[in-house]
Order: sequence, then C-alpha cells, then structure tokens
Amino acid sequence: MNFPRGREIILGVGGGISAYKSADLIRRLQDSGFLVTVIPTRSSAKFVGNATWEALSGRAVHDDLWSNIASVPHISLAKSAAAIVIAPTTADLLARIAQGRADDLLTNVVLASTSPLILVPAMHPEMWLNAATVENVRVLRSRGVIVVDPDEGRMTGEDVGVGRYPESVKIIAAIDSALDHRADLRGVKVLITAGGTQEPIDPVRFIGNRSSGKQGYAAAYAAAVRGAKVTLISANATLPDIEGVDVVHVETAAQMHQQVMKNFENSTIVIMSAAIADATPITPASEKLEKASYSQIELTPTIDILCELGSAKEGAFLIGFAAQTGEDGMTKAISKYSAKNLDLIYINDVSNGAIFGKDETSGEIYGLGANGGEPSILERVSSISKVTLANKLLDIAVNKLGLSHD
Repeated sequence: MNFPRGREIILGVGGGISAYKSADLIRRLQDSGFLVTVIPTRSSAKFVGNATWEALSGRAVHDDLWSNIASVPHISLAKSAAAIVIAPTTADLLARIAQGRADDLLTNVVLASTSPLILVPAMHPEMWLNAATVENVRVLRSRGVIVVDPDEGRMTGEDVGVGRYPESVKIIAAIDSALDHRADLRGVKVLITAGGTQEPIDPVRFIGNRSSGKQGYAAAYAAAVRGAKVTLISANATLPDIEGVDVVHVETAAQMHQQVMKNFENSTIVIMSAAIADATPITPASEKLEKASYSQIELTPTIDILCELGSAKEGAFLIGFAAQTGEDGMTKAISKYSAKNLDLIYINDVSNGAIFGKDETSGEIYGLGANGGEPSILERVSSISKVTLANKLLDIAVNKLGLSHD
C-alpha cells in the first residue's frame, strides 16, 4: 500500500549563525507528525555539523551532489518531499534560488521539486533591507515561493533589528498552511490494531481470514500525520512498517490480546481494525498432520479483546469495525456496538470478496451524533480511500474528545 505524501519534509540549512536554531525546528516538526531529511549547505557545517542533524532527524544527512550518483539523489529527494523548507535562508541562498542556480545539492533539489518551497530568511538587518535582497524576495514571492518574514530582535553581537530567525511555531504555521496540515493529535497516544490473526492447527496450517491490514495501516499513517504517538499492533500483515510509528508484530489472537492490553494504558484513541479470530484450536499438533488423520478440529473461543476494552476504557475513545455479510449484517453490527460499549463502529459488507485487500472502502459510520441522542448512522461512505476513512473516524474522535485543533 502506497501512502500519500504528507509527512516528508526536506529541511535545507543555510550557512548562517542561526543554523543552530534549526535543531529546535526539527524537534517541533517531528512533534507535528513530519519526517525530516536534512540537506545542509557546505558553509552551514562551519556552524553545525552533520552529526547533530543525523542524531536529531534519525536519518542520514545529504550534503554532496556527487555522492551516490546511481540513485540520482537530487531527483529522488525532490520527489519524496511534501515540502522543502530552508531555514535559515541566507542572503546568498535567496540570490541563488532567485537566479535559478543549481551549484550544490540543495539548490539542485529545489529546482527539481514541484512541492511547496518555504524560505526562512535570517541575516543582519542591513542585508535583509539591501535593495538586492528586497528584489530577490519580491521575485521569489511572485513565483509562488513562501518567504517567512524574519522576526525583529537581538542579532549577533549588539545589533538589533529585522532579520532574526523566526520562532519554530511561526515556521510550522507557514508549513501547515502550505500543506493544509493538521496537528490536532500532537502528543495524543493512539493504539491501532491491523491485519488478521492466524490460529495454528499444526506447524504448517492455520485458521485465518482475508484481512490485509490495509485499513489499520492507513489509520496509523493518518494519526501519525496529525502528530499522534501511534502504536500499531500488526497481525500477519505484509505491509512495510511506517516510519515514526511503533509497530508490534504478532500472529495469534492470544498474542494480540497480550500486546493490546500491554499498550492500552493511557491510550486516548483505540482503533480496533484487526480481524481477530473468534476461536482457536485447543491443542495444535506439534507435527504436520497427514490428510488421512484429519477428522475434526476441536476449538475453544478466544478472548474477546474488544469487549474487554469496552469494559475498561475509562475515557478512551474506542472504535470498532464490523465486516459483515448478508441482509442482517447491519443488525449484527449495531448489536456489537452496544454489547461492547463502543464509541464508534465502521460497518461494511464484505460479501463476494469486497473491501479486503483493497485500497478503497465503502460502508457506514455508526455512533452518537454531535448532540448525543440515540446512536445512528453518522455517514455513509462509498469508494473512498482507507486513509480518507481513517481521517473521518479521527475527526469524530477529536470532536468528541474536545481535542484542540491547530
């Protein structure tokens, strides 16, 4: 499953004394759900070394146009980024970008990218107010480049004036505006389950289901983009781990139960999208069973994790899923909503192989409306991406919990 861009930020660092302030910017970007790759200019290394950027970003630093040529880094980096932010942007960088020059890795990436470009100038007042700089800023803004005005205050030495590196919150506001990015779940703990459990019959065979895990992974991605601290418990999904999400891999319903209860404490939102087996073989065979030896498989019910969470949620917002078939599917799903003390349930009809393994989903969101009252269908959705559905569910949770929107 290919998740849409939205979390990847390239942070270019220019060679100014205020380069050290970008260390805080990296942390604040991460708090807002962004993943950051740093491209410093050669001159910026005079102020802050690559070890700092790698330690803070958790990623390799790219600073040389002529390294790893086979991967064409200026193109691959440009395509990966939802936005390019250059902070600080020196007067020299403003001039070079305005002229369309590409004489280092950072300016090559800028020219190769079609993503929003956000420049954060920081320099002495005389340089900021110089006619050449003023004209370069005008040209860049006329091309759609976002130039964040510097703050006024104390500069290097005793100088005071306009040209100071802006506060991180001001820079991030410009990024959020450019990307229509929300960070309303910043710091909120979100627990999500995904995939389908496998209950062993013998070392080769198991009882399983058709769940691919795509909906749970989409929910984890959506929550992480919005700044949440996400734990994803994945049962047998073959999807790649999502960077920035704590992924725990399990196989059986018992393992899923153990990890859910271990991570449930202090979770504010819980999204139980995994298809967890209702029963498991009482005594799995230690050796592969031969066909002739099959007569029956004795089963025992698994722990009802969703019901246990519903009884112990204590303020957590609990979202369940109901994959149903047949005419009475809605009735069964509504019964599940009530019996398990859910706050929200997503109901879909998986007859004839629908939904499972697909990137899109259709169904009904059922729960209490904004004004309370009796539970009802809040929204019917048709052929939307599973990421879009995840955001719809998170929107309802955010509103119900009264979490602030940034």
